Amino acid sequence: MYDEFYGLSGKPFQLTPDHRFFFDSQGHHRALAYLRYGLEQGEGFIVITGGIGTGKTILVRALFSELEGRNVMAAQLVTTQVEPEDMLRMVCASFGLAHEGMNKATLLHNLEVIARTRFAEGRRILLVVDEAQNLPPRSLEELRMLANFQVDGRSLFQSFLLGQEELRRTLQLPNMEQLRQRIIAAYHLDPLSLEETSAYIAFRLNRVGWSGDPQFAPEVFELVHARTGGVPRRINTLCDRLMLFGCIEERHQLTREDVRVVAAELEHESGRPAGGEIGSTVAESGAAAVTDPGSGLTPGDLGERLSSLEAEVSRLRLIVMQERKLLRKAVLLQLELDAYDDLD
Repeated sequence: MYDEFYGLSGKPFQLTPDHRFFFDSQGHHRALAYLRYGLEQGEGFIVITGGIGTGKTILVRALFSELEGRNVMAAQLVTTQVEPEDMLRMVCASFGLAHEGMNKATLLHNLEVIARTRFAEGRRILLVVDEAQNLPPRSLEELRMLANFQVDGRSLFQSFLLGQEELRRTLQLPNMEQLRQRIIAAYHLDPLSLEETSAYIAFRLNRVGWSGDPQFAPEVFELVHARTGGVPRRINTLCDRLMLFGCIEERHQLTREDVRVVAAELEHESGRPAGGEIGSTVAESGAAAVTDPGSGLTPGDLGERLSSLEAEVSRLRLIVMQERKLLRKAVLLQLELDAYDDLD
């Protein structure tokens, strides 16, 4: 919808990870460098962690896009809460191996056979486990056991683990010592800085042929960063809706107030107060809350109430603008019908 209105070749802020939209921020650059280093080493574990929506999955997409022509047989596994034997079945399924109704010994044997076969062909096995924070310790231990497949001291099976912050806590458990000793590199992805947020938005727009329409007021980027915390997925959600808002309102310049309206609408839809996950209106304005000693309210209470009121006002303003737009279209349609009747 809005891509046609603004003359774009596609949606710049789609939520589906696509390696063509991989943004080489400082953090993502280092994380990808560690993954490449792991490939060169051909052994051990690489661990990449980060909060929800910080761009771990798109790292996998970017890595896989570089594997063509390399002697690596790679598979990606997105995990849920699975027990050890189910874990082995999922690994077998990822590499196209039979797994239904087989016991653990058979599953391990099949994996070792394919690893040795690929090694004889001059290829290595790489398993990338996404959402690895969902794995219980015993399932992670099964992955470590796969690293024991060797020929002449060379590892046949390598694993990269990507997950949320809980994965780091799991790896620090006392019974994870053997796996920790096999980790050759680990990195934690942080959200984007304000400067990176601005560059990220421009980068994704340029990927779809943006030529300056719509224009963004300079303060838009600062507010988007404040509202999203610099988390790429949140940035995509907010900017996608902002572009849709601009299309509906037929605007070719987007302002700070437009961001406020759209953010308030998203917060209302999700059931969160304006000071919730997307960001705090009080915090972004830098205003200090004043407490009435006799009211029993804390500064946080006042801030939350103020944020909620601002969100509600913004939501009502959006409704009024949308109804005004519909009314304008209805009037134009009626004028066209009247003109048609005059011709008769």
